[in-house]
Amino acid sequence: MDSTSGVGVSDPNTGGSGGGGGEGPSTTTTATEGGGSTTASAAPPSRYESQKRRDWNTFLQYLRNHKPPLTLARCSGAHVIEFLKYLDQFGKTKVHVTGCPYFGHPNPPAPCACPLKQAWGSLDALIGRLRAAYEENGGKPESNPFGAKAVRIYLREVRESQAKARGIPYEKKKRKRPSTSSSVTTTGSASGCGVIAVEGGVSGGGDGGGNDAGGGGGGAAIVTLELAAYDGKNTSLLHIHLKF
Repeated sequence: MDSTSGVGVSDPNTGGSGGGGGEGPSTTTTATEGGGSTTASAAPPSRYESQKRRDWNTFLQYLRNHKPPLTLARCSGAHVIEFLKYLDQFGKTKVHVTGCPYFGHPNPPAPCACPLKQAWGSLDALIGRLRAAYEENGGKPESNPFGAKAVRIYLREVRESQAKARGIPYEKKKRKRPSTSSSVTTTGSASGCGVIAVEGGVSGGGDGGGNDAGGGGGGAAIVTLELAAYDGKNTSLLHIHLKF
């Protein structure tokens, strides 16, 4: 890309010197009353936190080396997309072009000359870390360029195009509506009326994908009561179905 040629920014998805690598456990020395000192080792940052720090430093380096230079305050969603496209040169995922004989083939039998790019999953995770780092470093959520609508649209287009080119569809996991049921059994006395069983449940509603198709907000609750009446000689059973 013309505006970032020769900037020398490393791949943020590697553990290299993207600007914040090499973190190790820090130590704290505390003086005691007797003139001695004790040294306590702080826990090292998690893998996620270390990667987020490297990603953030890589992006800041990208802004400094941008031509013309950019400040974080002037950074927009368009600049974030430009950064993602720049990172494609570090990609390791083969994305077949339309004219390639292996276009849409999940397991090509032979190599081809199609370019290597950043996988959609890597870019999506990267944006998530940078979005969090932006706010952790004083940025306001409403002005977060990594959460811009243009960035979301770009990521969706990358996902769809790579799915077609690689023949690997990215499917959303469908959410299943939990079903509830209860069963209570009691007995009546030797004479009179008693409740033998109560059964309940929730029926129907939704398509399993988080969208309710004409259901208006869920299924109906059905309760079944089974009553027993004893007059000293005979026992009569009565079933009552209640729908809420």
